[in-house]
Amino acid sequence: MSWTRLLYTAFIVAHFFANSSDAQTSPNSNACPSSCGDLHNITQPFRFRGDPENCGNKKYELECENNGTVVHLFSGKYNVLAINYNNYTIRIVDVGIRIGNCSSLPLYSFSDYNFSSYEIGPYSLLLRFDVGVAAWVDCEEEVRSNSLYTPNTSTASTCIQKSTSSSSLSSGKKYSYFLFGSLRAKDVADGCRIDKIIISTLWLPGETTHQGNVSSFVDFHNKLAYGFELSWVDGLCEDCQAQGGYCHTYYDSSSVTCEFYTNFKRRFLDRLADFFNYQVLPVLKVTGWILVGRTSCGILCLFVFLIYKYRRRHLSMFDTIEGFLQSQNNLMPVRYSYLDIKIMTKLFKDKLGEGGYGCVYKGTLRSGSVAAVKVLGKSKANGQEFINEVATIGRIHHVNVVRLIGYCATRSKRALVYEFMPNGSLEKYIFLQEGTISLSCKQMYEIALGVAHGIDYLHRGCDMQILHFDIKPHNILLDENFNAKVSDFGLAKLYPTDNSMVSLTKARGTMGYMAPELFYKNIGRISYKADVYSFGMLLMEMAGRRRNLNASADHTSQIYFPSWIYDQFKEGKEIEMGESTEEERQMVKKMVITALWCIQMKPSDRPSMNKVVEMLEGNVELLEMPPKPFLTPQEIPAEDQ
Repeated sequence: MSWTRLLYTAFIVAHFFANSSDAQTSPNSNACPSSCGDLHNITQPFRFRGDPENCGNKKYELECENNGTVVHLFSGKYNVLAINYNNYTIRIVDVGIRIGNCSSLPLYSFSDYNFSSYEIGPYSLLLRFDVGVAAWVDCEEEVRSNSLYTPNTSTASTCIQKSTSSSSLSSGKKYSYFLFGSLRAKDVADGCRIDKIIISTLWLPGETTHQGNVSSFVDFHNKLAYGFELSWVDGLCEDCQAQGGYCHTYYDSSSVTCEFYTNFKRRFLDRLADFFNYQVLPVLKVTGWILVGRTSCGILCLFVFLIYKYRRRHLSMFDTIEGFLQSQNNLMPVRYSYLDIKIMTKLFKDKLGEGGYGCVYKGTLRSGSVAAVKVLGKSKANGQEFINEVATIGRIHHVNVVRLIGYCATRSKRALVYEFMPNGSLEKYIFLQEGTISLSCKQMYEIALGVAHGIDYLHRGCDMQILHFDIKPHNILLDENFNAKVSDFGLAKLYPTDNSMVSLTKARGTMGYMAPELFYKNIGRISYKADVYSFGMLLMEMAGRRRNLNASADHTSQIYFPSWIYDQFKEGKEIEMGESTEEERQMVKKMVITALWCIQMKPSDRPSMNKVVEMLEGNVELLEMPPKPFLTPQEIPAEDQ
């Protein structure tokens, strides 16, 4: 007979004997019902101190103090609030906490760490979804950046009067907080220490998850005062095993069964166990080792294959970059070694910012001039962003395009060295950040005109047409005189000047500035008009000093700013600019009308960049209002399509 059939037959027989055995729970021979205060009929396995020896189990000894039931656990003292004999649970609370008195605080720490020992104790902690951790935290400074922290000086000030002697912090003002809920180690702020940790109920019986949210310290204290539950289900097996029974614990239903077998049945089960230990288990061990060996070999081979693919991919990227640099004979920038870059940046000491392609550091050239060094991170496009930058601004020079001074391409180390722009990006001046000066309307207008000249040069001023594809405030840099410089050519593409249509394998750019034809193929072909659209969105934000899309606007009509400002102009209303001159209002109006032309849905309706320059430099009275701009093709009325 094969082992499989033998095992199957043995377990069928075992199941038969087990079902025919006399299953019963362990007898309650030591029950001595007692009462204390509000708890009545306290019986096995519990006993009170001073009860006769045959009453209950000494591991579950209770005390009756001041007409209340008390239990001692882990050097702490806890009031017993309820005992449930149906699911073998006891609900307790720290004696320091008094119901209705929110100034009463716990005296002892109590958490799941008390149950981390391998030794089986009389109780086990029920880690259910409605049980969390509460912590008392003392801090040297006030914590403002974390919503978990509620200071004594606010909602809890009338409740908590905590003695300063209980804190080990240095003398002087300190701040105390209660943290409540599903807490993690990182929730403890810097400069704070945990004074006490206690188990707490997250929400009271009858509360839903939403209703259980803590809105005040009083709510929090009520949950502490409700207490938490421990189980004594593990201890029930002691009596069963002492009488020679087989104990089965069911944690999902908090119940146990004790089964007593006849001698014949016990001998059969013992032999079945021996058969499994000496016949089946060795075979399973050998089979397991074989499986472990085969799995380990498979993982090792997979690891070697991944390393091979990684090295091949990066070697291919290095070869691509080096091949490109060798083929370019008209590059103006200087090629630096990586050691030069480290010396230039003083080991990357002064970090200016961080973008999608790497970090930018402040550096000093041998001549003493200050430069911005962009160290590129790990490439996801075979080094294409590096090639794009060097291939575009590495061969041109214009007052409104940032100048590439040099580059580094040493195996995996790649860096670009630009002229330094002390006033940073235009973004912080449009959406004013703390500590940033506000630019005048004339300055904004001059910056917009400079950007337009720079993009026009990229489109028409070189032997190759350069399409930027990422015009946005962050990529417009300002020198010491607030002259605009177009930067970040990581997404740029070069095309012949007579090519009016370009091909892209995927959309590129930044949401909110990307032309719609990059998403919707049915409205027009991709061309230099994509940069015109991005410039229009930038120009509109410069004129309005706000983002074009604002979901939190006061009125739904103001969510898309270009559509709202168009309606204002059509109704003959002026832009609210506070105290401003007529010249400044005319500049802003000119910028808005030009921007409205640039962001037309169809590429054929947008002007070229040289026409945009003429519109910005010309008379505002000669500008016609364009059709109303829309954010998506679906918004365009049927008669306009």
